[in-house]
Amino acid sequence: MLHTRLCDLLGIEHPVISAPMAGSAGGGLAAAVSAAGGLGMIGASFESPGWLVEQIRFVRSQTDRPFGVGFVSSAPDTGTLMDVVLEHRVPVISHAFADPRPYIAAASALGLKTMVQVQTIVQAVDAALAGADVIAAQGSEAGGHTGMVSSTLPMVPAVIDAVGDIPVVAAGGIGDGRGLAAVLMLGAEGAWMGTRFVASIESISSDLDKEQIVARSGDDFILTRVYDIVRDAPFPGDIGERILRNQFTDAWHGREDEVVERKSELLALLEAAATKGDTSLKRILAGNSAGLVHGIEPAGDILLRIVSEAEAILRNRPDTILR
Repeated sequence: MLHTRLCDLLGIEHPVISAPMAGSAGGGLAAAVSAAGGLGMIGASFESPGWLVEQIRFVRSQTDRPFGVGFVSSAPDTGTLMDVVLEHRVPVISHAFADPRPYIAAASALGLKTMVQVQTIVQAVDAALAGADVIAAQGSEAGGHTGMVSSTLPMVPAVIDAVGDIPVVAAGGIGDGRGLAAVLMLGAEGAWMGTRFVASIESISSDLDKEQIVARSGDDFILTRVYDIVRDAPFPGDIGERILRNQFTDAWHGREDEVVERKSELLALLEAAATKGDTSLKRILAGNSAGLVHGIEPAGDILLRIVSEAEAILRNRPDTILR
């Protein structure tokens, strides 16, 4: 059985966290992952306080195991939504894309754990100094919003070396048991997985998005800022967005100055495409690990299979390569 410090710290059975993906990770996904022994996360940003309360209550109606809520902490609604999380004593809170210092002390005072997702070594050190309980080192293979500097393989051990005894989990490019086994061998205490759980039955992503992730290969992605520029999305300038390549990215990626000039026109175009489900223009968030996703399945089954695969690799692989 896989067991790491992360399991002890968060009170979970398996060292796997489902990422708090806005627009994908609601209470149903969080409950399914937590009930199966991982840490299920709700993506709270850009939603209303009432919606978040409903999701928290739903998770607790389904399982008594730990779960969490995650934030795009650069979003303007973070403070209001944090009040909800604190009031409801959600066991684990995650922050990304902003300084976590304003939020950690209040959570710690209530005995809640804070995870901070980072995209650089400097951010990791800052998160450690701020009092993070867990640091998620996110490589640029990740789906959705991610850094544009380092990939997961070199970043995870570098962050581990930089932050001392704080548990580090790996994020970006992990889609099956091989990826989980690999990051555990790098020294990570667990894996933070998004794309694989987008293509789950419990994900609130559209059926179209899920089907596209299953249908496309790991070659079909691009890290870009064009959609964020058009939408005035609240992300730092050094953060990109990994999405399925389409006609819109083919036309506008690399022409960011023109995107700024034609923002209103392009926004209207994208809003119409989203309404119609036009995949030639619609933004579909996913990471390179989508090439490892071959079906839409229950999240609990996904989690248990990944853990079983990783256990088998870690037990059997050394005998085939060590002499």
